[in-house]
Amino acid sequence: MPRVFVQGNPVDHYPRHAPEALRGSVRRITETGEEVLHKPCRDVTEFGPDLAALVDDLFLTMYIAEGAGLAANQVGVDLRLFVYDCPDDDGVRHVGHVVNPVLEPQDPAGRRLLDEGEGCLSVPGAVMDVPRPDRAVVHGFDKDGNPLTIEGTGYFARCLAHETDHVDGRVYLDRLSGRERKEALRQMAARREEVHARRAATVAALTS
Repeated sequence: MPRVFVQGNPVDHYPRHAPEALRGSVRRITETGEEVLHKPCRDVTEFGPDLAALVDDLFLTMYIAEGAGLAANQVGVDLRLFVYDCPDDDGVRHVGHVVNPVLEPQDPAGRRLLDEGEGCLSVPGAVMDVPRPDRAVVHGFDKDGNPLTIEGTGYFARCLAHETDHVDGRVYLDRLSGRERKEALRQMAARREEVHARRAATVAALTS
């Protein structure tokens, strides 16, 4: 079985980082509480060099922050777009981007929920158990406007659902109880500076 899927297609060889990141610039990651994260994003209507450049920036920013996915509103851009570089539970790597993603609804009777730890680059330092379906199917487009469908299981399904939540204006804290949310914010307050220091050191190492 192929070990890497790019934009949903199997490939034989792929570099450690998506090539888009080599063209990108690092952007500041927004944090929970900022308005852009808490309202639905606008549909992308223009496919062209500006959109491609945003994809590049998202990839590089995601790698700097050691994330598995990153949505446009996490760098302050109010557009329905996310990138990902994420393994599934079988160790298969999935890399790509989705423009105007829509998560396919699932029949509650046929889905299995996995309650596993989930973090978010916009809630730095916090990890909480969040129930998510063990399978996800996202429909959307690539940066050139071609339609695509991405399917994931296990941890990759969690990533697809998490990133689609972002463009719908939701962070994973919105799926927690009040008590759990307080605990996540406590973790963030305790670890945020450490996370930012690590990201800054990675940027400095890249640019030195």
